[in-house]
Amino acid sequence: MKNKALFLDRDGVINHDPGDYTPSLKEFHILPTVIEALQIATQRGYKIILVTNQGGIAKGLYSHADVAEIHAYFRRECQKHNVVIDGIFYSPHHPDFGNSLTRKPKSLMMERAIHRFKVDTNLSVMIGDKQRDLDCAEKVGVRGILIPTNADLKDFVITLPE
Repeated sequence: MKNKALFLDRDGVINHDPGDYTPSLKEFHILPTVIEALQIATQRGYKIILVTNQGGIAKGLYSHADVAEIHAYFRRECQKHNVVIDGIFYSPHHPDFGNSLTRKPKSLMMERAIHRFKVDTNLSVMIGDKQRDLDCAEKVGVRGILIPTNADLKDFVITLPE
């Protein structure tokens, strides 16, 4: 059986994007309607998968451990509200320090998620706040929705089909 998935960018979609990087847990602030939006998506049968570039690692601004701490916290906050984050994929690369097939707009992170979770790309959606998020999704046949940075995620999730 194939699953439908809601792919989400992280910074500016899940948490407040201050304009550069979110290097530590103390700077990670979940946007107001994110948990409610993810509850709606879960109730509609979507797997929840984060796909995020974390180029600050390559730049030496923060570490894999910092990213792991943020993601563990986010999973715990979601679990408190009966939301399971099925997968989190991140690319630690930055084009100033080399090329990577994982970094969006390349699609390797999404390809891995699609394979691991047996995702039906025709039933799935990617929500991101940058064109590269949609370009990545398009490469694997997933419909993309471009939202303003730090927008109300619930406004977009309620439009997803059941």
